[in-house]
Amino acid sequence: MQRKVLFWSIVTALGGFLFGFDTAVISGAEKAIQQLWQLSAVAHGFTISIALIGTVIGAMFGAVPSDALGRRQTLRWIAVLYLVSAVGAALSPAWVPFLVFRFLGGLGVGASSVTAPLYISEISPAESRGRLVGLFQFNIVFGILAAYLSNYLLANVGDHSWRLMLGVQAVPALAFLLFLFRVPESPRWLLLHGRLAEGREVLQIINPTNVDATVAAIQASQAQAAGQSESLWSPQYRAPVLLAMAFAFFNQVSGINAIIYYAPRIFEMTGRGESAALLSSAGIGLVNFVFTLLGVNLIDRFGRRTLMWVGSVGLIATLGLVARAFYTQQFGTVPGLLFAYIAFFAFSQGAVIWVFISEIFPNAVRAKGQALGSSTHWVMATVIAFTFPWFAEHLGGGSTFAFFCAMMVLQLVFVLRFMPETKGTSLEGVEKTLVMH
Repeated sequence: MQRKVLFWSIVTALGGFLFGFDTAVISGAEKAIQQLWQLSAVAHGFTISIALIGTVIGAMFGAVPSDALGRRQTLRWIAVLYLVSAVGAALSPAWVPFLVFRFLGGLGVGASSVTAPLYISEISPAESRGRLVGLFQFNIVFGILAAYLSNYLLANVGDHSWRLMLGVQAVPALAFLLFLFRVPESPRWLLLHGRLAEGREVLQIINPTNVDATVAAIQASQAQAAGQSESLWSPQYRAPVLLAMAFAFFNQVSGINAIIYYAPRIFEMTGRGESAALLSSAGIGLVNFVFTLLGVNLIDRFGRRTLMWVGSVGLIATLGLVARAFYTQQFGTVPGLLFAYIAFFAFSQGAVIWVFISEIFPNAVRAKGQALGSSTHWVMATVIAFTFPWFAEHLGGGSTFAFFCAMMVLQLVFVLRFMPETKGTSLEGVEKTLVMH
């Protein structure tokens, strides 16, 4: 593997670190914010969800700058959004400016979930694409872990410790922006925009042995797409569209974001004190980190489908047992079960989602396809995060976790019946399998 390709992938995956940090950091600050501005349950739910609403919009429209300005320039603007959001949210004097800055951070998260995996998939050799795109997910969970640990360390710094929790993010955001000036444009984007010499130059660095074959395959794909509709909804793209939407839907109805956002609250529901709950949340971050690393290392060896069916079986078992614990009010096993749940999720859905969605669309509509998968994921994440406190309060933990369990049974059926294997196949090769020309 070329060291430069690895460096570019690591820099781009920093967008994932900021994505994870931004998503999880609110869990340590949410109670202080509710008390400070005397928020009702609905206003509080809206405050937690505002970043997710920004994320949905960022994901829906992330393809527009990616296609028009290029992947690299879009990533730079994303870094600026992260930086402004971190500083602004930390210094917010009132509730409304706080909402605005959290919303801007959400736009950054949504756009990075489109552009970063897309960019990495377009610069990666086929045999290591899973691992390299997987760096994005690895960095998401690294960011979540860093946010949980930083929240724990800053929890007792003073009355305004929540401001420090949110402001710390400015440091990695600035580093992300500066490193992006050492990353080239995606060769596939350059070729699609007629910049053949520049595209060949980047491909020469990626894999000098098959530049001509890669250029020919990209141009053949472009020629086939030229006579067809560029709409993602045209019939030839039906298979990748359905796969991306189903995959993203199942990712969220596993309950993952409910557990990540409300981990301290869930642990308190089982009778743990506040400090123990925060520390248990850091434990969830650590398990997530370790098992994502394992999944990313195995994804090119065993393939995407194998990781998914193993993970699905584990999720069904752990969610079912957590639901039973809530029904019987015997909470002794819940922390261990939630750690096991996170391990199975991280190893399967966590490691696979951004890799799989970035692979299944052809060059001509890849940015739009990535945006579709990403925005489906974030719409569902917003719905789950917004409704979880209400469902947990009115239906109880048992029924809420039983619903997540039932959804994972459906996911297992989807994996076994409909999910193709994309391991070791070039992007143009995957296109031939899934797209009707």
